[in-house]
Amino acid sequence: MVFLLRSMNKEKDSRPCLKEYKVFYFDLYGTLIDIHTDEEKPQLWQYIAEWFSDHSAEYTAQELKAAYQGAVNSELKRVKKMWAKQHITVEYPEPDIGKVFRRLYVRKGVKPDDGLIRDTAWVFRQRSTSHLRLYAGARNLLIKLRDAGKEVCVLSNAQSLFTLPELEQLGIAGLFDRIFISSDYGVKKPDPVFFRTALEERKKDAADCLMIGNDYECDILGAQRAGIEGFYILSNLSPKQCWSSYPKDSENADFCQRGMNLDKVWLTLQRYTNRNCIGR
Repeated sequence: MVFLLRSMNKEKDSRPCLKEYKVFYFDLYGTLIDIHTDEEKPQLWQYIAEWFSDHSAEYTAQELKAAYQGAVNSELKRVKKMWAKQHITVEYPEPDIGKVFRRLYVRKGVKPDDGLIRDTAWVFRQRSTSHLRLYAGARNLLIKLRDAGKEVCVLSNAQSLFTLPELEQLGIAGLFDRIFISSDYGVKKPDPVFFRTALEERKKDAADCLMIGNDYECDILGAQRAGIEGFYILSNLSPKQCWSSYPKDSENADFCQRGMNLDKVWLTLQRYTNRNCIGR
């Protein structure tokens, strides 16, 4: 059977089948967007080293790759200190790639402006990406939810300097009421701090929200730790361990689907939620 609902797996579930969700949080990569990136290929680092050198920051490919990892580690330390000063325990800190690239320029005595940082990030992303496209039905699903009066948000482990241009390129940037990207907050899924931050910023009740994603640990368990229910989609980009643990994990998700068909996600939401609220 393609669709599973937790209440269907028990003879008597105390929760009502019908539910009105007001806010839908979407993971991006592997859920709405099919992408393949490779940041390990030598050609990438050779090209980016030439890019830096053309902007007065002389690097060899090998030197740049090592310096990049060092800058990522330094940025992680900065983020951890930031959270510690707020007396908040964060399990999964997230660096900002823009600050990483800035460190790489400054290391060579260059003071880059914001435009150069944006351009460097975008060149890096384009050179490391072999394909980028929407999954079938992605745009229609977002439009149907919005037409039904629902709030539609992104909640993604990503880098703003990569993701915001990609959303524009794919033509869906304007379909979200709010975009929460981990690099902007210094924390990523499955950390409940990221989910709670999104709830607090929009003054939302977790019980009114549904998280839709393709990574069981990050999207479903992370959301559940923050009191948010989850719709688990096993996609071609789900982590490898998800494929072997799917039968067990699917029992713990509020909704789940094996395979990428976002039109069927809409049909499931119609079938198992209040149709007067979700749309017809």
